[in-house]
Formats: sequence, C-alpha cells, structure tokens
Amino acid sequence: MPERTLPDPDVRTGGATELAHDLVVIPDPGVQLVPNIGVVGGTHSVLVVETGLGPSNAENVLAFAAEYARGRSLYLTTTHFHPEHAFGAQVFADEATYLVNSAQAADLATKGTAYLDMFRGLGEPIARRLEGVEPVAPDMVYEDAFDLDLGGRVVRLRATGRAHSRGDQVVTVPDAGVMFTGDLVEAGQFAIFPWFPPYDTDVSGIRWIEVMKRLSAERPRVVVPGHGEVGGARLLSDVRDYLELLRDETWRRRDSAMGEQAIVEEVRSLMLARHPEWAGQEWIERGVGCLCAEHVAGDSHSPA
Repeated sequence: MPERTLPDPDVRTGGATELAHDLVVIPDPGVQLVPNIGVVGGTHSVLVVETGLGPSNAENVLAFAAEYARGRSLYLTTTHFHPEHAFGAQVFADEATYLVNSAQAADLATKGTAYLDMFRGLGEPIARRLEGVEPVAPDMVYEDAFDLDLGGRVVRLRATGRAHSRGDQVVTVPDAGVMFTGDLVEAGQFAIFPWFPPYDTDVSGIRWIEVMKRLSAERPRVVVPGHGEVGGARLLSDVRDYLELLRDETWRRRDSAMGEQAIVEEVRSLMLARHPEWAGQEWIERGVGCLCAEHVAGDSHSPA
C-alpha cells in the first residue's frame, strides 16, 4: 500500500441507492478504503456483500441490513479477503451465515493477520477502525460456484481464480442484471489503476485478463466495482483493455537491453497519457514489476 495519510474510511449507510427491485448499494463516497456494499433481497433471505473496514463500520452495515431485511434471514459474503471488504465479518457472527469460496477462506486464514498489521500502519484513522478485529472463519465454503436461493431470487457466487487476489469472488444477480466485482474493477469518479498486491495478483493473459474477458461476455446491465461509481459493462472492458496494454507494452520492452526502471518510466508515461484521470499512479510500477517478475520466473502460469 502507498505510504500516505488516509482519511477515516467511514461507511455512510444513509446514501444507500436502489439499483433494482429489492437490491441496493451503499456507495463508496470517494473515500479510500470504503468499498461499495450491496444488500440483495429475496422473499425469505437477504445477502450482504462486503462489511466495510472494521467492527464499527460493520455494525452500521449490519444495522442497515437488519432493518432492510425486516425479519428475513441474513447471509454475508465478501468479494475477497482484504480488510475493507472482509474485516468486519465478526460483527455478523450471530446474525448472518457467512459464505465464501475456498481460496478466499484460505486467504483469510493464512494472510489475515499480516494484512491486519499492514493496514494498521496506514495511519491513526485506519488503526482505530481496526481495533478489536478478529478475522473469522466462514460458516460455509464452496469450491468454484454456489447458487444462493434468497427466495424467488437466486444469486450466483463464483470464484474467478487468481487475479487481484487468489480468492476473488464475483457476485451476480441475474434477474436484475447486476454484477458485484470487488476490486477486479475500481472505477468511476474514484477510478484507479488496478492494485497489484504482492504475491497474490496476476496480470498475465492467463488469469486476470481472461477473468475480465469472461465477465465482459456476460454483458451485465449494472457493474458495482469494489470502489468508485457504479456503471455499466464498459467498466469491465476498460480494465481488460488497460491490463492488456500494460502487459503488451511491458513484454515488448522486457526482452531488450532496457533495465526494469527504464521500462517502468516508458510504460508509466504511456499509461498516464491514456488515463490521466485515474488515481493510484504508483500501481503502474507495481504492475510492470509483476510482469517482469513473471518473465524472470520463466513465465510460469500454473495454478496457485
């Protein structure tokens, strides 16, 4: 993560917006580490997508969801294990059934403590939000895909394979044409160059790009990114196109006599010219580094 002071990542449930019948999003207000949070209802159950960063945010989300549910059963899922998405799950322990894919459950178990320590170092407001966090194991774990019946509405949960993280999960509501992508997409007013967590991510044509191609082919009516403004299917193709260009421009230079820093400078200039409005410029260098490291390792893309 970049070293700079970040504002308090306060989830504001008062801004909840209806995207379809019995489906709302608590939107990212343009504050870093505040995700878009979904609440999806059926006749007998309601699914919450993401918790917000830490127990206090999760308490607000749970209170909103419980009022919205009006007696319906609650489920919780998270698109991946990163703290602003999943490190409030303990608040839901006695109120909702928490389900994720097996790769995400493994991420929570093996990397949760390290990410908690890392995020606590991002500044006092973040550390305060993370006080008392206890990463919890999911109640239900599936392998590749799970259809959750909420009553008259089936929500599809599926593991994508390693892309932004090893345990990425996309949540789709087919009858409404709505797709929650997590941080596979960060867009809109808060558009950001894709973040490449060390040891987790993959930007090659085998994984992240292929994931974006598959999602784009579904042509969802509404795409809810991990952060940023809700939009249409164009959000998916924008990320795919960027990742392909980043890969191609890096790989075109890496077999030359250029050093990695020279490659970074040339590719950064090109990416900034294409997307001058996007934030998170530091992640261009991380992406180039990932692609160069893949080359050094022999371009091995065996499943992690």
